[in-house]
Amino acid sequence: MKCSVFIATSIDGYIANENDAVDWLYDAGDTSVDMGDQADMGFNKYMASVDCMIMGRISMQALSAFNLTEEQWPYSGKRIIVLSNTLNSAPDNLKDKVEMYSGDIQALLSTLENEGHKHAYIDGGVIITNFLNEQLINEITITTAPLLLGQGKALFGYLSKTIKLDNTQVHAYPNGFTQSTYQVRYD
Repeated sequence: MKCSVFIATSIDGYIANENDAVDWLYDAGDTSVDMGDQADMGFNKYMASVDCMIMGRISMQALSAFNLTEEQWPYSGKRIIVLSNTLNSAPDNLKDKVEMYSGDIQALLSTLENEGHKHAYIDGGVIITNFLNEQLINEITITTAPLLLGQGKALFGYLSKTIKLDNTQVHAYPNGFTQSTYQVRYD
């Protein structure tokens, strides 16, 4: 099963501020630029390629705080599994949208694959790091916002070994954001 990452960071590598907020993303770069058909920076195309999503508890809680309407929900038709060893149930506004899971990552992926899933979107710094340490991530796309946060939640935590990446694509957007896609090699 393919597992990939599609995530945004500050130039200094943070995915959220110290309060787990990502609102800084909306003010970064040149907000006056007309992005035209590039406004989503490839997110919709990426979402069309995945059939399930695996995220961490903190990502779920941040998503819950957005209080999105059905029309705003970006994950329609996607199965969403939330990994948590501390929570047994999702917040009320996500109960019908996510499943909670506590257990072995390899077993989860085997189950998903046996159920016909082919491509999982992996989200959340701790979860991404855990998947990398298990050698389960195949591709990483990082969209970098042109700002320095100085502190916050880092994209990557402790990695058990050096992981090589092959850069397959780089794109600069008119608003100052850049996006790099990497294939992951576990040599």
